[in-house]
Amino acid sequence: MRLIESKKDKKEYKEFLEGHERCNFQQSLEWAEVKKPNWKPEVILAEGDDGEIIGSLCVWIRKMPIFGNIMYSSRGPVCDIHDINAMKQLTDGAKELAKKYKAIVLRMEPDIISDDQDFRDIVTNLGYRIKDDAKDFKDEIQPRYVFRLDIKDKTEEEIMAGFKQKWRYNIRLATKKGVTIKEGTKEDLKDFHKIMIETGARDGFIIRPLEYFEKMYDCLGSEHMKILMAYYEGKPISGVIPIFYGNKTWYLYGASSNSHRNLMPNYLLQWEMIKMAIQRKDDVYDFRGVSGVVDESHPQYGLYRFKQGFGATFTEFIGEVYMPFKPLTYKLYRFSEKAFRTIRQLKRKAMFFGTGSKNIA
Repeated sequence: MRLIESKKDKKEYKEFLEGHERCNFQQSLEWAEVKKPNWKPEVILAEGDDGEIIGSLCVWIRKMPIFGNIMYSSRGPVCDIHDINAMKQLTDGAKELAKKYKAIVLRMEPDIISDDQDFRDIVTNLGYRIKDDAKDFKDEIQPRYVFRLDIKDKTEEEIMAGFKQKWRYNIRLATKKGVTIKEGTKEDLKDFHKIMIETGARDGFIIRPLEYFEKMYDCLGSEHMKILMAYYEGKPISGVIPIFYGNKTWYLYGASSNSHRNLMPNYLLQWEMIKMAIQRKDDVYDFRGVSGVVDESHPQYGLYRFKQGFGATFTEFIGEVYMPFKPLTYKLYRFSEKAFRTIRQLKRKAMFFGTGSKNIA
């Protein structure tokens, strides 16, 4: 086990991450740059007998007022998750970091399916606990429920054939009605952000400032991030931000204007992103999060239905895997965190009630 320290280490880690089947952009050094300075990244490497990397865990450290430092790993670890040796090395490294930063907890939200009992047994034996009762977006940092589309070794024709008939119709309709898709530059983030403000007001969620998206663009670069905008009669009406890393593409952000929604630009934008993922020869196109409450009366059911229609698989992850180093302090922190999220949710509902509601799809 070792920590990343040199430029050589960083290069070696990036090559390992991009080449691993469990690659996730949120484990990358580029994404860690986006999260600075609020979070400080550290990367733990597990090694084989000859010194080659067999596993990794990118951990972010942040100081919380009153409580102290917390350690968080978004979508880690990256390794053979059933390799006890690799998992133990990464855990030992996390414990060393906890001592260094006097952390109260390590929290991980891995993209490991919920019913993987072998992984559950391994992490439990290593001293972790599993919090797997989340159902809604507000319950965890990363969504526990996502839609993922298997595109490995498949053609565009094969993928589109898996879409619902209405979804194929809507894609053709957007093109027929004159919607065009263009890849944007950093300057186009301004139009994207304006539309996202409109989306947030309509659907009742808080959005990040323009500067955050510009920082993403600077840190990830055109290799890992694109801006796709949908235009009608020369005016932008929708936009998306896909992220490309390793063997996957993620639909990270989307924004749609209140105008011309009948032209179905969101369907065409999804198809364009999926085609880009196919051209990259990716294994997975990830639609990202949906609510775990699959009920037509739920306010986020429209999002669920929209993503489901592309033939993607509803995927439930294991949830939060955590190791408290100072259990009492962490318990108090979780209580305060829950209270904060409840207050934030109430504010969002108040805004949602004041602006009205519509499904984004």
